[in-house]
Amino acid sequence: MKYLLLFISTLVIYLLLDGIWLGVIAKNFYKTKLYFILNNYFNYYVAILFYVVYIVGLMHFVILPGITHQSVLKVFLNGAFLGFLCYATYDLTNMATIKQWPFIVTVVDILWGSLLAALVSTASYYVALKIF
Repeated sequence: MKYLLLFISTLVIYLLLDGIWLGVIAKNFYKTKLYFILNNYFNYYVAILFYVVYIVGLMHFVILPGITHQSVLKVFLNGAFLGFLCYATYDLTNMATIKQWPFIVTVVDILWGSLLAALVSTASYYVALKIF
């Protein structure tokens, strides 16, 4: 039950931060830069699947080991590194395979993914300390 509560808490934190980024701060950025491939239809099932898989990864590789090591700095840095790896994989693959994929989107997205994962992991670490 503790793991489920941590998962839900982490998911809520992630959705809030990513929602502010995608829906407010960078909304026009992505629309302007990726207009040539954006779809009018948003596939919620795939989005939910991404969030579930990604949160499980953050918990397994960052948050739970952080509790073991009792180190918020380790959680922040490992979260940033995992975010960097995941977002770089996505964006660099897009640069390699999608004609006209903007370099600036790659840079911004990797920076955002690194920061997002670090912030979510850190916030979830503090939640985990209260749960466990």
